[in-house]
Amino acid sequence: MSIAFYPGSFDPITNGHLDVLVQALNVADKVVVGIGIQASKKPLFSFDERSDLIKASLSDILPGQEERVSVVAFDGLAIDAARDCGGTILMRGLRDGSDLDYEMQMAGMNREMAPGIQTVFLPASPLNRPITATLVRQIAAMGGDVSAFVPAPVLAALKERKS
Repeated sequence: MSIAFYPGSFDPITNGHLDVLVQALNVADKVVVGIGIQASKKPLFSFDERSDLIKASLSDILPGQEERVSVVAFDGLAIDAARDCGGTILMRGLRDGSDLDYEMQMAGMNREMAPGIQTVFLPASPLNRPITATLVRQIAAMGGDVSAFVPAPVLAALKERKS
């Protein structure tokens, strides 16, 4: 069974993240979503909330596929977390050329540290390319409409957080 590791902060999961996750399920038998935890950062949503939002968002668009996705926390190198979960594939989403430049450097370093783990780049669909979780948080904090950028469970959680 092929296991892919898909790391990120997912604070919150966006339509772009979900697009890459769905593509990853076409490549691997199982996907482990790794939520990076950094003590120096104060996330909008807790690990448990982010995990629940990822599962609910996936369930909405791919019912019956939930058992193929698990969510874990990690606080070190993504390549080590991938190895720890038995992953042989590291999934990375790409929005544009600047993402590619950065991700190519990371892929090269990761290959040196873990030659048995293959990095796979998945392009975001054109509609999702401008979306970032940072922009979603900023727009939502200022009362803007983020409904085009996030799955329904995230939109509901953001509205609840604002109340």
